[in-house]
Amino acid sequence: MKNIVVTGASKGIGYETAKYLANKGHKVFAVARTKENLLKLVNDIDSGDIVPIATDLSTEEGISYIMENMEGVDQIDALINNAGALINKPFFETTLNDWKYLLDVNLISAVALINALNPLFTEGSHIVNIGSMGGFQGSAKFPGLSAYSVSKGALAIFTESLSVELADQGITVNCLCLGAVQTEMLADAFPGYKAPVSPNEMGAYIGNFTLTASDFMNGQIIPVALNNP
Repeated sequence: MKNIVVTGASKGIGYETAKYLANKGHKVFAVARTKENLLKLVNDIDSGDIVPIATDLSTEEGISYIMENMEGVDQIDALINNAGALINKPFFETTLNDWKYLLDVNLISAVALINALNPLFTEGSHIVNIGSMGGFQGSAKFPGLSAYSVSKGALAIFTESLSVELADQGITVNCLCLGAVQTEMLADAFPGYKAPVSPNEMGAYIGNFTLTASDFMNGQIIPVALNNP
């Protein structure tokens, strides 16, 4: 049984990823702001173990609370940085506070959590950052999503940089840049669009990738998309 942290686990892709991993018999520390949805997740698994941690990742207090809930844990085998936010506004209507908020949630929270978990990572640990095709170099870009795309692009570059720093410790870091998945966030970005992939399908893919891919790759930025609206 592996100890795995999944952020943004209260709905959508994060919920389904945490559920998949728990049902594979692993212990999942499910982090999100919405306690009710985390408790629903606890009751929605067939095996394994879910430890719900309701907190705000974008604050120092939130990071400290996560660590308090891991007292007695001797190692973390995998971390999935899935928590994310999206603001859909034209560039000149996007405020500096909007930019700071998206960078805090989509990038800095991942940086802070990795720093906090550092004593628990060990040789073989796998960090998976969940990016977006919007932050993948050369992919199609869309009006209103500049701040979101930049924050996810920064997460991808962070992945490459961190993988080099942690390679000597045997810790791997990869980034999955997701395309269209039928989630609330997709509906905010592209109202009325119907995605070809469900959260359940993507959750299973991410879960399996987290468990197996570190044997074959490190520092990779991988597009995962049937299409990108």
